[in-house]
Amino acid sequence: MGKSSKKYPQYSAGTISINGNSKASTYKTGNNIYSNYNMSDAEKQAYDYAQKSFANSLSSVNVFDDETKKNLQSQLNAYTLDGQKLINNLYTPMLSNLKNDIASRFGNLDNSVFMDNLNSIEANRANSINDLAQDVLAKRDELVNNELSQRYTYLSFLQDIQNQINSNALNYISGSQSNSSSGNSYNAQSYNASQSSGSTFGKYANLASGVLSTMGPYGVAASAALQIAKNYI
Repeated sequence: MGKSSKKYPQYSAGTISINGNSKASTYKTGNNIYSNYNMSDAEKQAYDYAQKSFANSLSSVNVFDDETKKNLQSQLNAYTLDGQKLINNLYTPMLSNLKNDIASRFGNLDNSVFMDNLNSIEANRANSINDLAQDVLAKRDELVNNELSQRYTYLSFLQDIQNQINSNALNYISGSQSNSSSGNSYNAQSYNASQSSGSTFGKYANLASGVLSTMGPYGVAASAALQIAKNYI
């Protein structure tokens, strides 16, 4: 009669549940260990949307379509018109007042006083127009950068959604793995304790068997029984 087969502890799976619903699990199939995260329907919808939107937007993030160009140009035109209006509102009254003042004082505009003042006003207006042209260029760059910034912010938002869900999944999976490890540790300790107990009995059985074997036929029989018994404990 041979020694009985040893029963090694089975792999202990781990699970994390919330409100009775399993969120993550770690288990063994064959020789492989698997960990799985169960997304809710809302999580899956958000994750799929963020992933799809990110992929669709990435290739055109720096490309302006006709509608976007039209919108940017419209804003730039409005900015330019506002600047021109400010210049006209400033210098048109100045020219009108100059003409009225010179006409009332000299009776006509054909004099050096008028021309000197006129040239000064026109020079200042020309500088203002030149400044406006520079401002328009800067405004164009600002509009383009703002548009790109909004697009990058949107892509970052989509990426954050995916990263947050992935982070949640990894945290839950880590919890299920920890539970599995705790279960397997307990099983291993229990198994080792049972093996240690069996080994102690075997030592005592060997000692007693040696003594009994010197006590005649009945002692030999009892010794043999102990040797057989230790193989099953």
